[in-house]
Amino acid sequence: MTQTETIPTDAGDARITWYGAGTGARFVVALGHGAGGGIEARDLQALAAHLPGAAAATVALVEQPWRVAGRKLAPAPKTLDAAWRALWPALRAPGLPVVAGGRSAGARVACRTARALGAHAVLALSFPLHPPGRPERSRADELLGTGLPTLVVQGGNDPFGRPDEFPADGHELVEVAWADHAFAVPKRAATTQEEALATITAGAARWLADLPS
Repeated sequence: MTQTETIPTDAGDARITWYGAGTGARFVVALGHGAGGGIEARDLQALAAHLPGAAAATVALVEQPWRVAGRKLAPAPKTLDAAWRALWPALRAPGLPVVAGGRSAGARVACRTARALGAHAVLALSFPLHPPGRPERSRADELLGTGLPTLVVQGGNDPFGRPDEFPADGHELVEVAWADHAFAVPKRAATTQEEALATITAGAARWLADLPS
């Protein structure tokens, strides 16, 4: 079952699209989008379709106010974080542990706020470890600062941070071979786009299955 609700925040209306797992749900997996796109991203849609059945997880795809308002540029990180915090009561409303997550900028928001909000764990998709070509500007402190079980799902050719650039400890990591920041794979790859998405969904489902409720 899919349901959409609008949540007012100080930055404007945000929107949550729910993909329910029914009465047997163990978690809410809340996923925010990146700075360059919305919840139509291939990884977010794949997880929303897969996790309710495969991992007994209700998925909440969160649209930040700037995106709901039709603006093209994301606001400052503190504004993104404030809107996410305003959404949190709605994400907690089903009465289940909430796994905070998102892709790219949405992953950073989840990491920065997870502990203070009482999140159960963090799912970081395409975490932007550094700006392209600038490895010295590492954001590893955001990722490692959650103090919570954290899964990173990262493309093997992500210019914002390849899997081998990530710290060795403090999180689990699933590599999506050949994939870029959007988890797109080139035609010359030794894997298909469908196989890449299956790596994402299967990896997330296995990790969730191992998380205590």
